[in-house]
Amino acid sequence: MTTVTMERTPAVSAPAEVPAARSIDLEFSTAEEVHAGLEEAVAELIEVAAQEASCGILVTRLHPGRYTVALDESVPFGETYEAIAA
Repeated sequence: MTTVTMERTPAVSAPAEVPAARSIDLEFSTAEEVHAGLEEAVAELIEVAAQEASCGILVTRLHPGRYTVALDESVPFGETYEAIAA
């Protein structure tokens, strides 16, 4: 089972527009799900990052099976960094 929670920034323009996700929380129950799930989340945020062209992507392992994939201004545009939360 995979649980995905997407955090969205508040809309500041017309209500018809849905703001792009800036952070995606992921939880996996098996190791086989991790690779595909992280690749899909990174691909989604690459599209958002390309529109803004101001930051890269940070993938953080919070604990086994739990990750956050987020746009991060400390990561250069066009790059993806990995981190492990202490």
